[in-house]
This record gives sequence, C-alpha cells and structure tokens, in this order.
Amino acid sequence: MRNQTPSLADSRSSPSTRETDKSNSEGFVVVPLRHPGRWLSAALMLYVILSISDLLITNPRWLWNTVWEYLFSGPVLTGVGDTLLLTVLAEIVGISLGILLAIMRLSENPLLSWSSASYTWIFRGIPPLVMILFIYFFSALVPVLSIGIPFGPSIKIVATNKVITQLIAAVLGLGLAQAAYVSEIVRSGILSVSTGQTRAALALGMTPLRAMRHIVFPQAMRVVVPPLSNEVISMVKATSLVSVIAYTELLTTVQQIYSRTFEQIPLLMVAVIWYGVVTTILTIAQTHIERRLNKSVKTMKRGK
Repeated sequence: MRNQTPSLADSRSSPSTRETDKSNSEGFVVVPLRHPGRWLSAALMLYVILSISDLLITNPRWLWNTVWEYLFSGPVLTGVGDTLLLTVLAEIVGISLGILLAIMRLSENPLLSWSSASYTWIFRGIPPLVMILFIYFFSALVPVLSIGIPFGPSIKIVATNKVITQLIAAVLGLGLAQAAYVSEIVRSGILSVSTGQTRAALALGMTPLRAMRHIVFPQAMRVVVPPLSNEVISMVKATSLVSVIAYTELLTTVQQIYSRTFEQIPLLMVAVIWYGVVTTILTIAQTHIERRLNKSVKTMKRGK
C-alpha cells in the first residue's frame, strides 16, 4: 500500500508556490504584476534632478567664485551670529510664554482660560511680519512708557523709542507670535498624559504645580519635542523677516553687500547655504533628542 502522507518538502512549500501550481494546473497563465506608475514617477523625478543639476553646474551666472568669497567673510559670519542670537531670544520668549499660556488654558479659572484662548486666537491671526512692524512703530501709539492705574493717573518712566530698539522689536515680534503656537503644542502634550496620574500625584500629597512639573511635563515632552523642534527650525528662517526693520541678521547683511556689488544671486546663495547649515544641525539635534526620549520611555516601560 502506497503511503499517502505528504512529503516534508510539500508541507514546507510556500502558499504562493502552491497557489501558482494550482493556477498552472487549472490552465491559467500567471502574469507578474507590473507597476508602470513607479517607473514613470521615477523617470520624472530623475529628469527633475538632472535638470536642477544642469542649472547649478553649467550656468555661469551663479558666480560660484563670488559665493565662496563671501561665504566666510566677516560681515556674513556676524550676520549668522546675529541670526542665531535672535533665534535663541525669540524662542526663550515664545517657549516661556507658550508654557504659561498652556497652563492657563487648562486652568479651572474661567478668566485665565478665556484670556489664554483669546491670546492664541489673536496672535495666530496676525502675520509675524505685521507684528514686527507694529512693535517697531509702537512709539507712534505710546510715545512714553508709564505705570499707573487704568483710566487713572500714571507715572511716566521712559520714552518708548529708547526701549523698543530693532533687536527688541524683532525678539518680541517673533516671540509673541511663536508663543501662540507653542501654547497649543504644550497643551496637546499635557492632554496626552492620563489624568489618572495627576490624580494619583495629588492623592500622594503633591501640589498641582509640583505634579505638573514632576509627573506630567516629563511624560508630555515625548509628544511636545517633535513639533516644538520644527517650530525652532522654522524660527531660524523666520528671522529673515526682520530685514524690514534693518536689523543686521543674515539676510540684511547680504542685502547690504549686494546693494553695493549688484551681485544679488551669489549673495542670496550665501544666505541659502548658511540657513541650510543651521537647519541641518538643528535637525540632527532634534533626531538625537527624540531618540533619547524614546529610550527613556522604553526603559520606564521595562521597569514596570
């Protein structure tokens, strides 16, 4: 009697092989699936890349020698430093105020919550460029800064023009606008943490502020860091807006140079290269921070 048990090779055959054999046994021709869209999109992208490369390499009007001449020049490096300084100061204002606004928005006090929501609504609707110009010309509205009782007597302190310099106008214009977006990012991060953990911390005797600082914020950072890092990178590029008030950051510096040499394209390429370098460094730092946060979360889960 012949053994009817299937062989080991047959039992290990893949489902696709068995299905192909079945199709062939039934007389059907198996045609491999083709993807013409992939080849078409790849060919189109290759054409775009080659066209851009041709424009960059063969066009003599780029004046690459001029680009390398000014890339590490003193004024340009000073402009890069001023751009970084402006970014740091604006982010300090934006992040600090944004965290405060997020806490106010989640407060049970209706006045605090309403005030935070109103701030976010107003400043998200005003373009940063308009805000920079408004603060820069604020002295036309309030010539002298003073302290006093609303609708009552006040004490004059100092002329507004002495306080609202180009740097202050730039920092406040960018920072106040940034705070509206940071507040929403931080608020979403706080809401991502289970409220049960906050209640447990309060049951252990922690104050709400201490629970927020030691329990909620560390866990919310994993949600907050990626979008907040993108906001920092965007701020580097947004600093170019302050060229309208002639603050000498990177773009203003190259504009001052090409206004004398009339070499607009190569000087703008100098700015493009430096913006690219700074944003690349920040992107690498963002990736490193996200990995550290992910490792800490995995460690906490294993500890449980």
